[in-house]
Amino acid sequence: MASVDIKPRLLINGQLVEASDKKTFPIYNPATREKVADVPEATEDDVNAAVAAAKAAFPAWSSLDPAARGQHLKNLAALLHKHSDELARLEAVSMGRPINQYIDAHAAAGTFEHYAEAWATIQGHASVNTPGYVAMTLRQPYGVVGAIIPWNVPLLFLGNKAAPALIAGNTVVLKSSEKAPLAAARTAELIAEAGFPPGVFNVLSGHGMPSGAALSRHMDVRAISFTGSCRTGRLIQEAAAKSNLKKVILELGGKSPAVIFEDADIERAVRETAHSIQWNSGQVCMANSRIYVQKSVAGRYVEAFKKAFSSVTAGDPTRGDVDHGPQADEVQYNNVMGYIEEGKKSGKLELGGKGNLESTNGYFVEPTVFLDTPEDARVMKEEIFGPVANINTFETEEEAIRWANDTEFGLYASVYTKSIDRAMRVAKALESGYVGVNCTSPSTARDMPFGGYKSSGQGREGWLHSLDNFLETKTVLIRVDDL
Repeated sequence: MASVDIKPRLLINGQLVEASDKKTFPIYNPATREKVADVPEATEDDVNAAVAAAKAAFPAWSSLDPAARGQHLKNLAALLHKHSDELARLEAVSMGRPINQYIDAHAAAGTFEHYAEAWATIQGHASVNTPGYVAMTLRQPYGVVGAIIPWNVPLLFLGNKAAPALIAGNTVVLKSSEKAPLAAARTAELIAEAGFPPGVFNVLSGHGMPSGAALSRHMDVRAISFTGSCRTGRLIQEAAAKSNLKKVILELGGKSPAVIFEDADIERAVRETAHSIQWNSGQVCMANSRIYVQKSVAGRYVEAFKKAFSSVTAGDPTRGDVDHGPQADEVQYNNVMGYIEEGKKSGKLELGGKGNLESTNGYFVEPTVFLDTPEDARVMKEEIFGPVANINTFETEEEAIRWANDTEFGLYASVYTKSIDRAMRVAKALESGYVGVNCTSPSTARDMPFGGYKSSGQGREGWLHSLDNFLETKTVLIRVDDL
């Protein structure tokens, strides 16, 4: 198991510091259960200090030439590219992400590079449609922005949230997840190295209580962006409503359906749907955990899916030949195994169904398939966040749409068919913020909006859309007297 050398710190006002009360929490390698690091547990005082620093830094940062702001983003992007291998190892030993699938540091760097040049798109508009007046709108930053990122792909969301907020002229206080704080902590060191002015970009580590809650209810935080569970999203929205009605952007859970029609390219559908639910050990909010296959091709699809889904190499995620890591920690492992036991009672176990903690000393779960599970079963309704696929059959298009939509989630759905008419009918009917046609998650288009329907969130993110999350619109009305 490759070793790492990191002493995590908080980044507050440009300084790398311990928590104010010196308290830490341990991080264990989920593949071995060996201790990796002690991480600072940010206190409410630390949150207050970070927000105060961001508030003090805001006037100068927001008035800085945006091209100069962009240069700081470019500096950080270069460091993320340079340290990608190190960041991959930190993710592997903190939450089990296999290094052979790791693109996150380069992807985050690309996001910072994009927004470093995106400032020119921040434009208002003008109107002379009101006689005697000239009207215009200004797009201006909120001030201090909070960002709370998830543990499954932390650097992707660090870039997706911080880069647009910063280039728009906001200052940022970002909190990493307690399950996977190491790559974010190393990025905090890179932020300091990149030369951001003190207070502009602050990074905290810790649990939802106290630091996440303190950030969510802070009166000087004017907008907050969160990606994670529905439960936590509701708490953040409640805290925002009870404090200063700060703007809230939420990207939450999913129970994403894939619908496979009899005329689909079955080989492609099998390959892509198996990858969707197996990638990152199923710990992906948009993984297609519910698969509906037209009955006439179900036997062929299921046999091919089982072969593809089970063809994984589990083990030490720091090894280049491993593509299936453990669940992130004991809590996730127990949650997934609990759902698998529930699934055995409601559906037919077709593949896997076991955890390998006793034999491996790590939180490994076998790729698992259930067939013919009742639509009202818990494993069909709730997000499992593990390598567990439910495959059911349908006969008609109407059935497939009805069952696919029978959920409170609506993040990503997909449909496989060679009929463009059917594809468009189904895509329109699916209650989902994102629909793939002859493709599925994690495939996305960077310049298109991403976000959920229903309980899967509110607001949209994406290269052409995230800036709107961090900009206020002000109308200026100018009286023009007749000459």
